[in-house]
Amino acid sequence: MAARAQIGVTGLAVMGRNLARNFARHGYTVAVHNRSYAKTQSLIAEAGHEGDFVPSESMADFVASLERPRKVVIMVKAGPATDAVIDELLPLLEEGDIVVDAGNAHFPDTIRRENALRAKGLHFVGTGVSGGEEGALNGPSIMPGGTRESYASLGPILEDISAKVDGVPCCTYVGPEGAGHFVKMVHNGIEYADMQLIAEAYDLLKQGLGASAAEIGKIFAEWNTGDLESFLIEITADVLQHVDAATGQAFVDVVLDQAEQKGTGRWTVQNGLDLGVPITGIAEATFARALSGSVPQREAGRAALPADAGSWEITDRDAFVEDVRLALYASKVVAYSQGFDQIAAASAEYGWDIDRGAMARIWRGGCIIRARFLNRITEAYERNVQLPLLLADEYFTGAVGNGLAAWRRVVAQAALNGVPTPAFASSLAYYDGVRAERLPAALIQAQRDFFGAHTYRRVDRPGVFHTEWSRDRSETREGDA
Repeated sequence: MAARAQIGVTGLAVMGRNLARNFARHGYTVAVHNRSYAKTQSLIAEAGHEGDFVPSESMADFVASLERPRKVVIMVKAGPATDAVIDELLPLLEEGDIVVDAGNAHFPDTIRRENALRAKGLHFVGTGVSGGEEGALNGPSIMPGGTRESYASLGPILEDISAKVDGVPCCTYVGPEGAGHFVKMVHNGIEYADMQLIAEAYDLLKQGLGASAAEIGKIFAEWNTGDLESFLIEITADVLQHVDAATGQAFVDVVLDQAEQKGTGRWTVQNGLDLGVPITGIAEATFARALSGSVPQREAGRAALPADAGSWEITDRDAFVEDVRLALYASKVVAYSQGFDQIAAASAEYGWDIDRGAMARIWRGGCIIRARFLNRITEAYERNVQLPLLLADEYFTGAVGNGLAAWRRVVAQAALNGVPTPAFASSLAYYDGVRAERLPAALIQAQRDFFGAHTYRRVDRPGVFHTEWSRDRSETREGDA
């Protein structure tokens, strides 16, 4: 088979299929392959008119149809399936070829694969792709890792098919090894927090106002014209105003209240613990999904646990709606701030040198968390590339500060009236924790020294100390004779 395809896609489920179509629509000759040839045939039958495709039934023919250096995009289920495809590809590839894993791989797997393929003279590019099937077809946000050498060859193609905001591609080189998949993982973690916060805002409006789903949907549609403008706010307004055809009820009211997850939020939280980064909003959002699926516990709780809650009476509807809006915005800023802290910590830990401002820039379009205020985040990191805390940027200090009283009112009212707001409340607690002059951690450290001789530091002189709690309570300093 003549080698004429500029890029290839193996794995033609919805995402792979749409990504291949996106390449073809942008004028690239695209080699396509799937384990089941029927899917390859159906792609050609349905979308063959959109561009130049080179279908292959075997992996050998697929690889042979690609120009050197070969660029192979793998779009299969993360985990063993990805390893199986790589194992099938390896004997067919040559030094300098590029293998792109565009699935939702766990970044340690990407580091392992990148090391293994580098030893064989191949480039492995772990690439985050966000935007779902619509984004894959019409322009996703793309987060490629790997070597800069591979990006020099692959990057222009990925930038070409990515979403554009103000003419700027939503794709950039992220960093070596697993950096691309790491950033995508954190993106998904922020997405978990964002979705939970929106759900809590919906619940607050429902419980506080007794409003219908359609009425709340109109509130979200209005919010989407201001600072909260984002893809998730937009689709929330749409979902809440949708009517179930079978029952005539609001669609959201016939959906079972058990949220599922595919693992990226859990990975983000686990990594946050490993790095010691307090991503409390993401963690609470992930645990909220787990709680929603804890059916036996929820059944027992409903049957036995008293509420002892007040009767919520809103006297000023518009003021309450505005309070919830301001609290939602502030909590969202916390979630993003924590996510960018996690990216900074991983970048330092692994030596990846990730540009956080560039990450905010490529998330402005194509991806699930695209939002107006990502422009503000980009600007914040342009003002200070080493910004230690996004919340401390002058814009966000002002924006969150303006809604602080509302945020406190919403969390307090929710608690008094028995409405769970784990993401709102934990985000406010984080805000108060990070701005506090002094934290009760001093007591915790003293306790640790008491029961485990774990030592402590003092505020008034340098050194590491221990008190002889079970003896005369004298204090010693490490290193003193």
